[in-house]
Amino acid sequence: EGVTEVLAHRSDNLQEKFVQVPCSEDYDSHQRFEGCTPRKCGRGVTDAIITREEAERIRRIAERGLALGGSDGGASILDLHSGALSLGKHFVNLYRYFGDKIHDIFTEEDFALYRDVRQRIQQRIAQVFGISSSSLYLTKPTFFSRMNSTEAKTPHDEYWHPHVDKVTYGSFDYTSLLYLSDYSQDFGGGRFVFLDADSNKTVEPRAGRVSFFTSGSENLHRVEKVHWGTRFAITISFSCDPAHGIGDPAWL
Repeated sequence: EGVTEVLAHRSDNLQEKFVQVPCSEDYDSHQRFEGCTPRKCGRGVTDAIITREEAERIRRIAERGLALGGSDGGASILDLHSGALSLGKHFVNLYRYFGDKIHDIFTEEDFALYRDVRQRIQQRIAQVFGISSSSLYLTKPTFFSRMNSTEAKTPHDEYWHPHVDKVTYGSFDYTSLLYLSDYSQDFGGGRFVFLDADSNKTVEPRAGRVSFFTSGSENLHRVEKVHWGTRFAITISFSCDPAHGIGDPAWL
């Protein structure tokens, strides 16, 4: 593992911390969008744009949705955009599977909060990277994750492998994570780790904390295995390519 530095401790209350890193060449193999495609690359952490109370409300949305299904293994996802929900070893479409019952599970206020939080994160990313917020497009997959120490049953449950978002999902240019639970209080393990040549840089999740970064190989990362408890987060990602844009999930 080499040397590990903590970029953000759970006990920190960070207005904003940003570390610039040289951009990788990953963006060169995709169409470039002037004024949006990363020219300044790096990673940031802030505890100042989403409150803990808002994070708790969003976690309850995740808990209600994931209570309808859940993976047999340690990682479950809920995607309010596509309707994808982990169920056993597979995925189902929440909206087709449960139909009108969805209206008993999610409220219009839930979707409004989700949209508001997404907009605040988008604005902060644009501000830090010096681009226009309107040049960013929400892209898929954008999803809730619930992780625990249950043994993996399928490759989807193996969330701890190092990966590059731009390589895994070509549409990603900027990735963000909103944490919905607290490292060392709600779960053990499960820290987010940037894998750099000289050392690893970890982010300890804290409810309401937003971690955001450019999606290329300059930010190779992984999540540690969760050893106990339950870790909730939401991944919200943005593309510079309008062709990859998706709308916010809407009350049907």
